[in-house]
Amino acid sequence: MSGVNEIRSTFIDYFARNGHEPVASSPLVPRNDPTLMFTNAGMVQFKNVFTGLEKRPYSTAVTAQKCVRAGGKHNDLDNVGYTARHHTFFEMLGNFSFGDYFKERAIELAWNLVTKEFGLPKQRLLVTVYSEDEEAAGFWKKIAGLSDDRIIRISTSDNFWAMGDTGPCGPCSEIFFDHGEGIAGGPPGSADADGDRFIEIWNLVFMQYEQLTREERVGLPRPSIDTGMGLERVAAVLQGVHNNYEIDLFKALIRASVEATGVPAEGATTASHRIIADHLRASAFLIADGVLPSNEGRGYVLRRIMRRAMRHAHLLGAADPLMHRLVPALVREMGVAYPELSRAEALIAETLKLEETRFRRTLARGLGLLEEATGGLTAGGRLDGETAFRLYDTYGFPLDLTQDALRQRGIDVDTDGFGAAMERQRAEARANWAGSGEAATETVWFALRERVGATEFLGYDTEKAEGVVAALVREGAEATALAAGETGAVIVNQTPFYGESGGQVGDTGVIAAPGVRARVTDVQKKADGLFVHTVMVEEGTLAVGTAVELTVDHGRRGKIRANHSATHLLHEALRQVLGTHVAQKGSMVSPDRLRFDFSHPKPVIEGEAGEVERIANRIILQDAPVTTRLMAVDDAIASGAMALFGEKYGEEVRVVAMGTAVEGEKAGKAYSIELCGGTHVGRTGEIGLVHIVGESAVAAGVRRLEALTGEAARAHLTEQERRLKEVAATLKVAVADVGDRVATLVEDRRRLERELAEARKKLAMGGGGAADEIREINGVRFLARVAEGVAPKDLKGLVDEGKKSLGSGVVVMVGLGEDGKAGVVVGVTEDLVARISAVDLVRSASEALGGKGGGGRPDMAQAGGPDGSKAAEAIAAVEAALLAA
Repeated sequence: MSGVNEIRSTFIDYFARNGHEPVASSPLVPRNDPTLMFTNAGMVQFKNVFTGLEKRPYSTAVTAQKCVRAGGKHNDLDNVGYTARHHTFFEMLGNFSFGDYFKERAIELAWNLVTKEFGLPKQRLLVTVYSEDEEAAGFWKKIAGLSDDRIIRISTSDNFWAMGDTGPCGPCSEIFFDHGEGIAGGPPGSADADGDRFIEIWNLVFMQYEQLTREERVGLPRPSIDTGMGLERVAAVLQGVHNNYEIDLFKALIRASVEATGVPAEGATTASHRIIADHLRASAFLIADGVLPSNEGRGYVLRRIMRRAMRHAHLLGAADPLMHRLVPALVREMGVAYPELSRAEALIAETLKLEETRFRRTLARGLGLLEEATGGLTAGGRLDGETAFRLYDTYGFPLDLTQDALRQRGIDVDTDGFGAAMERQRAEARANWAGSGEAATETVWFALRERVGATEFLGYDTEKAEGVVAALVREGAEATALAAGETGAVIVNQTPFYGESGGQVGDTGVIAAPGVRARVTDVQKKADGLFVHTVMVEEGTLAVGTAVELTVDHGRRGKIRANHSATHLLHEALRQVLGTHVAQKGSMVSPDRLRFDFSHPKPVIEGEAGEVERIANRIILQDAPVTTRLMAVDDAIASGAMALFGEKYGEEVRVVAMGTAVEGEKAGKAYSIELCGGTHVGRTGEIGLVHIVGESAVAAGVRRLEALTGEAARAHLTEQERRLKEVAATLKVAVADVGDRVATLVEDRRRLERELAEARKKLAMGGGGAADEIREINGVRFLARVAEGVAPKDLKGLVDEGKKSLGSGVVVMVGLGEDGKAGVVVGVTEDLVARISAVDLVRSASEALGGKGGGGRPDMAQAGGPDGSKAAEAIAAVEAALLAA
């Protein structure tokens, strides 16, 4: 047994046989420790179990934990590739006891593993213990039979572990392997301990105390065990090599690098190949765990790792981007143990290719400009900070690359001058922000963004994480605390909460700490990457610096994800049904429903809407994975990805793809590909179904669809079915016959309405205008009537009949509606229009009814008014107007 994969599985299987629960590695981005940039030890995921904050269904566990040490105080980056055992990414094998067994059992398990399972010779092993831990020393003598000279007592903190200034702590015991007299170095604790002869392969932490204060320490009620064995180190021992880069895993990766570059891994090029192999692992696993290259935080560390490897690919003479071509070799070696690596292979390769393509342009341009700027400098010289800053600010050439490139020539960089130039630019940005009109009200966010940095968003792959309160805002000003009952805004260093953007609403949920609970009611993005959580403090006092747990409302987030993914499906379906002119003009994605605005010159008819719905649901039923890739924005759009309306994009974008088209020109290809920074379902089947509930106009040439998904859609359809059954029961027909029955009833009603209208018209005319109802006013024959229940459109017909019966004269018809309002029509026969205008007469009638004006032609005019009780006054007003004509 010597292969890395076999060593890992042997370790896990051994402890599983001994009653330990195998627990999968946690992500490299810690969810339960906001003080850590990356997971750097096996115990990180169990931190809350050790402190008693979390309970698990097992009391012992075993893991193979992926770890990164490349930022903060655990930063090995500059040593990687030049030493035998420094790595950015490594695997930590560990077994854990949460109050189950303690020192004796832990030592027994460890000794049996290394000597029996791994077969290491006992005479090549020695251990260290904390100088005051005679109990552990006694167990090593009893179990392993080690003599006193092979149990080394260490009095320093190297053999006493602590979680922090306070909290769980305890002595350690380390197992060392002796490589033999041929290797320089002395045993641990000696003056030559830094040599490479004695290599630590396993550290056992006996967590038995709680540090209350600097001076006070008490015993834990349930002492625990936390161990860590570096997989790469023990693999080197088991494979009989002294350098971690000579184990089978690294040999395979370095071989792939050699084959891709054609440059042997010997002599001056050895370090470059090792750096590429190590950094490939770190980059791939970070990307698989949701970290993407950026200029801040974890993304910046990833970018540094990637670009360091890419620079060495450049030094090896690789003419084209190299790193992405090595991903298949890594997946072959580690994909079985870590399935997330296989699942994210396409994203990893795309991200590496994009970054290296961009970096090569930056590198070529920056090195040329650097050569010009330092042409007159020799070894011992110094590049001024202004020039270094201009290379960074104008040409995108980072300071650390400038330093690295000049270090080979013995030239230094004025970092103080660089910092001063950076601060001057920030001051100018502040001044510009403060003078930007309405944006001036947002200056508090700009200042906070500059001071505390951008918020790291963890919400693509988690809904719960820990963070540290970086700032609080109450009533537009910074505050140090928010008390129970107060509302305000919270800024944390990292968050799983989505900030409203791209049409997707912000998340809600809870921010909590011991004795503190705040309800998150909204999250907004401010000042280029600052996530502002609006909260109501329900319990305790929330203060700056507090370590908090942030929990997104899972149910609400799930509905939002489904609606957002459904929006993408509807967008493509609309393009297929209505045409490629369809483009998004806005959207709203909430937990309750989705709204999608799009360009289209006319209403979407029922058949078209049904077809859109059918196509979208067909993709949902595929239960296809929803994939995400990182691409340059121009490349993404060139590949067919659609940009979302109103969204701002940087140079790098997330490209979300889902489904496979089964019809039309795209059959067999990706169904939907869009640029999108929102959260989405993992598979289209999680949407359930999508149902369009409304279509309307928003503006000229812009239509709006409203739709429901999942449970909301099902509930809506169930309610619609219930109502349909009620209608069927009322009509006394089967559900399938409701449409025909309703159509018959509608036609019957129309026929009856026509007959009723005719009857009312005849009644209103009272036999066609009896002679005793016709009067003469100012020499003009005059007929006027008030008709109840006659529709305004029918009044004109009555006036026409009246004009015929008069031959010559004026006819006034006032119709009274059920709402108390009145309509009035005045007709003037052709022989009188030269001196009498129907428009003038109807306006007089309208004023009497409380209306304003009226209109029409000289021979026929129409008006109305709100007060039908004044019908007689309206007729009188027309008579008066005739007298004055």
